[in-house]
Amino acid sequence: MSPTGSPLHSLVLTLLVVQGLMGAFDTVWHHELRCALPQQRGAAPELRLHAIRAALYGVLFIGLAWFVWGGLWLIPLWSLVAIEILLTLRDFVVEDETRSLPASERVTHTLLAINGGVIFGLLAWHSQIWWHLPSGLHPDVHGWRSWALSVLAVGVWISALRDALASRALAARHARADATPHFDFAGPPADRRAQSFLLTGATGFIGEALVRALLADGHRVTIWARKPRHAALQFDGRVACVGSLAELDAATRFDVVINLAGAPILGPRWSAARKRGLMESRTGTTRALTAWLALATHRPRLLINGSAVGYYGTQPDDDLSARTETSLPQAVFTSQLCYEWEREAQAVKALGIPLAILRLGVVYGYRGALPSLLIPVRLGIGGPMGSGRQAQSWIHLDDVLGVIAWLCRNAEAETAEPVAIYNLVAPETPTQVSLVRAAARLLRRPTWLPTPAWPLRVMLGEQATLLLDGLRAVPARLQKEGYVFRFPTLQLALEDLLGQPKGHHERH
Repeated sequence: MSPTGSPLHSLVLTLLVVQGLMGAFDTVWHHELRCALPQQRGAAPELRLHAIRAALYGVLFIGLAWFVWGGLWLIPLWSLVAIEILLTLRDFVVEDETRSLPASERVTHTLLAINGGVIFGLLAWHSQIWWHLPSGLHPDVHGWRSWALSVLAVGVWISALRDALASRALAARHARADATPHFDFAGPPADRRAQSFLLTGATGFIGEALVRALLADGHRVTIWARKPRHAALQFDGRVACVGSLAELDAATRFDVVINLAGAPILGPRWSAARKRGLMESRTGTTRALTAWLALATHRPRLLINGSAVGYYGTQPDDDLSARTETSLPQAVFTSQLCYEWEREAQAVKALGIPLAILRLGVVYGYRGALPSLLIPVRLGIGGPMGSGRQAQSWIHLDDVLGVIAWLCRNAEAETAEPVAIYNLVAPETPTQVSLVRAAARLLRRPTWLPTPAWPLRVMLGEQATLLLDGLRAVPARLQKEGYVFRFPTLQLALEDLLGQPKGHHERH
């Protein structure tokens, strides 16, 4: 029987195409967009496995798309399959040990496993025929299937390279862990004691870093999270986790409460339903928190509540005026969102609890917005977005943690003012194209490809304002009260985050 044009071989290739498409969905949607795996602490082992598996799948895609493996050549083919199966099993174990998978990712993995089992079963059946062929690779073209698998092979090899580089970067970052700055939340040694913190939004980009900083400084942390099991796993069981404030005894004492909860604002288009969801994720959580504080036997000495410089709306590129903490909001959704969030938090004034509101700029760190913003730069196709002249109000993650620690050290319930509002932005406000060019210089990449504004406005609608319209906020109150920024300039921040310092700077 001639192997060429075999219906069984064609079926195997069709299922391989399906496998490749499901794998692409899993990689892009779950690993990159939902979980930001290449930026996740502790993800290096999983990324290494993904890189090896993707490289092997690329070989299988090309090898089966264009050739029949005859005779003794079945031995290396099935060796690749066996290695892939073993790596898949190991991947399952590593994932279970290091992170909590979203339900959709578990479903996708199950479908991949079922489809893979069918593929390998059919391949085993067909190998009985191939075993009797002369040893060697025999050309065997299957039309669109061969070409589709070739494209998928290139894709998985790119993915393998991406995961390998990300794993290497994470490992290097872990090796520099001893250089991670320490944050003092409790003051001089003579006054120090382990304090108790209640956090919301603790599993997010800022929240996770804050929890780890608090634990490193010797404090007790309780997390109110929608998925307490996920949170407990994320922090290796070192924090107390509750899924509802009703699980906390009213007599529980917290020194400081930090409320950072809120659904990510950048994502699906801002439909009316999504706007309601964004609003409720902030105001609803804050309302429930202040209601619990009203019943608590012991009041915290400080509530720190998140917000954003989106409170001030946007400003035209040629408007060089600065927005301070006394500037007014605009009649736009981001202003309304922040205004209502802050208004809910101010209910604690009636309880005598001092409130610090943090109006955050875009926070730059190993995770969050910066890695996504720099993808075009890393690929060598960076350039201005829209006009490129829109002001970027930003702050380094270390300064966010530094400000929170500074507030905790200096907060005294007896002397604190009822509400203190701070713009958490760096003193320097670059333009979008300045960010791209500075990053490109450090990464040794060209900047030549502009992104027109109109496609972004078509795709994102009102949400495009986050990318195309600027805001020039300044940290007036922080500077007046003496906070010293660790990263006051964009250059210093990028040198730190991109791991390619051009000079030395001191951490204060």
